[in-house]
Amino acid sequence: MTAPYYHAESSARKFGGSPQDYLAIHRWFDATKESFCDFRHRAMHHHAEGIFEAERVFGETITNSDGKAVPVRYIGEQHIMEDCGGRVPNLADWLSRIQPEVWMSRGTLTLGSFDKEDKA
Repeated sequence: MTAPYYHAESSARKFGGSPQDYLAIHRWFDATKESFCDFRHRAMHHHAEGIFEAERVFGETITNSDGKAVPVRYIGEQHIMEDCGGRVPNLADWLSRIQPEVWMSRGTLTLGSFDKEDKA
């Protein structure tokens, strides 16, 4: 799906209530489009660990406008499955596909990282 609102409509069909009940959660999952506006933005939240983070942000359940408690986990799973071919990957699935570059593994000390006591 291309927009959080369409995910929210899908949630309303599946769990009841109105799309507005779900929009904040779906916007959170897709907020990473601000940094990378193609499918690769999904590596930030579209995984099992992202669902746990969504629960920390929104709580374990939300109450929709029908008065029904809906687990945030179910909403997150629905969003990710709609975007990722019917599955919920884990973070390792995304990170294992990063092409390593030399700069990624070279740590450096910055000026001022040691004070005079450390040098003695």
